[in-house]
Amino acid sequence: MSARRLVITKHAKRLVLLDGEEEVLRIPVVIGKNSADKRREGDLATPEGEFYICEKNPDSKYHRFLGLSYPNIEDAERGLREKLITQAEYDEIRGAILEKKCPLWKTALGGEVGLHGPCPNVTWTHGCIAMSVEQIERLYDLMEIGDEVVVLP
Repeated sequence: MSARRLVITKHAKRLVLLDGEEEVLRIPVVIGKNSADKRREGDLATPEGEFYICEKNPDSKYHRFLGLSYPNIEDAERGLREKLITQAEYDEIRGAILEKKCPLWKTALGGEVGLHGPCPNVTWTHGCIAMSVEQIERLYDLMEIGDEVVVLP
């Protein structure tokens, strides 16, 4: 795994790419229409917490896509407590996270959240983190599966 990590600050609509402690890139981003932490499918919120890149799709409908490991274990624990997901779904999500794979994305918690190119809404997304074509191409080339992503409020 590389020393690269992304720190996304939702209120500032800013993404910073760090390599160790060195800032490599700072770019403006568009986030979910709902500024709260993601709770469930369709809430239009960008999740907050610690994630990693679990998928790279060079042919996304939004140009390039870097999938995030949402829901993480904390989200799955909350989902289980609130009866949004089953024990089997929780177990599958937890197992995937422990193996550094993509968690189950098709649950009431939502999923398929990631970083991608421009979105049709221009000023908001359905929960992803969007940026210009030039910036997602650059980020896509720099990031690897497993690289850390922290999303702050």
